[in-house]
Amino acid sequence: METNLARSEKQAVADSASAAKITASHHDVVSIIKIPSGQNFSELLRRSDLDNDTANAITQAVQPVFNLRHMRAGAKLTFVRRWDGPLKSISYRTDWDSELEVKREPDGFHATQNKLKTSTDITVVQGTIHNSLFESVIDTGEHPELAVRLAEIFAFDLDFYTDPKPGDTFRLVFEKRTVPGDDTPTYGNIFAAEYINAGHVYDAVQFHDSDGKPAYYTADGKSLQKAFLKSPLKFAARVSSHFSMHRFHPVMKEYRAHLGTDYAVPVGTPVQAIASGKVTFSGFKGGNGNLIVLKHSNGYETYYLHLSQRLVRTGQTVQQGQRVGLSGMTGLASGPHLDFRIKQNGNFVNFERLKLPPSEPVAKSQMAEFVEIRDKWIARLHEAPTSTQVASAPNPAPPVASD
Repeated sequence: METNLARSEKQAVADSASAAKITASHHDVVSIIKIPSGQNFSELLRRSDLDNDTANAITQAVQPVFNLRHMRAGAKLTFVRRWDGPLKSISYRTDWDSELEVKREPDGFHATQNKLKTSTDITVVQGTIHNSLFESVIDTGEHPELAVRLAEIFAFDLDFYTDPKPGDTFRLVFEKRTVPGDDTPTYGNIFAAEYINAGHVYDAVQFHDSDGKPAYYTADGKSLQKAFLKSPLKFAARVSSHFSMHRFHPVMKEYRAHLGTDYAVPVGTPVQAIASGKVTFSGFKGGNGNLIVLKHSNGYETYYLHLSQRLVRTGQTVQQGQRVGLSGMTGLASGPHLDFRIKQNGNFVNFERLKLPPSEPVAKSQMAEFVEIRDKWIARLHEAPTSTQVASAPNPAPPVASD
């Protein structure tokens, strides 16, 4: 007859085996959420099924390590929980090569900023335009961010909504930064670029200006950066109405001067300052709707009309390419568009025909250095597409969570 002790021993062995099976068959649960706009960190934690005490403890642990106001809307928070519920860790990518990690320890939550294991490749990409620059860059296997970077380089000479033609080609040689396990690359320096638009060759080489800041120049040393961008829209749009002294107004039903250029764009399209300057007016102004006026150097002023939203205030200083508002149809507007105007020495002028003043070329004293750098990257630009590892960070990426 089996004794009570023997039965107890058998039960203990069975319970131990069962526990081992449970441990082996249950893994950490990983969930990823996108950070919504306008929500603070503590509130986001509570909405992720964490109680107030846990949310407050995590927030207090993070504050000395990372400024929570710098969290980006649309970025990701990764939560790791034990299979049976308790939170183990939270991670957030603070930069392309670093990560904030909050881990539960026996004495509470602890936050650290960790450097990730990274690699940087020198990459050559070439492509042909079929529909849009975005689609063509994606076709090469790269991220759309690279299309934005290319458009910014040639923004003074090309409007990447209206100028590209099917059959146009582009080439770039650049730094491509990757983190193991992350499919989305980030991009460092673009050393050289070429865009052939309807047979016309546009080239760019990265060098430095007189202040030592990175800048782009043509192969013969002329600056690509002019006093004004070619468009108030990063990727401009169809011109629906041109500058005219005698245009039929679609709302007022009468002929009057139209002293600007209308771009047909959906409501909410980002509008950028075509040059650095100071905001002299930001407000609602009758038929102009939401209006922003910028004052620039050399007697220029720019006007951005009918905005759905103003993103700068009167008296603020803005930089060239900075987003100042979102397009709309406020005021006297028959449809969504941006009415853009420019004054030169107090008079409105036709922006589409304005000859943009150039910036300074490479200084003669730096031309030998420029030529050496130019020849290096132009030669690399025309090699077959390839990549070569040039750097690797020494710190291995820490695991987000482990059993």
